[in-house]
Amino acid sequence: MTERHKLLVVDDDEAMIDYLHAKLGDRYDIVSTNAPENVLGLARSERPHLILCDINMPGMDGGDVSKALHAHPEVRTVPVLFLTALISPSELKQTGQQIGGRPAISKQAPLEELAKRIQQLIDRKA
Repeated sequence: MTERHKLLVVDDDEAMIDYLHAKLGDRYDIVSTNAPENVLGLARSERPHLILCDINMPGMDGGDVSKALHAHPEVRTVPVLFLTALISPSELKQTGQQIGGRPAISKQAPLEELAKRIQQLIDRKA
């Protein structure tokens, strides 16, 4: 039996969290929070294979979350895939599909593209 990979989803929009649970829950074990300040604790306790993190959140934004994770040796190697509603899929392709040096994907991207990016990042780390 193969191990199911675990995702940690961070988004202040509960509807987006619900959508990702519904669409990706059959492929991955999903842990989620709408409070970015909880990410470090969840990442340390849950040991996700990848973190899907919204960029634009009140208080701590995606960049802050990324910095907090990188500061802790036990979770600094967990891949982070930024989610953004601010940039269209075509605009993001022009940036090399990165924001701030991290992989990124538009929330408008097709589900299969999101799943493919998730799996590529997990496989790259393995």
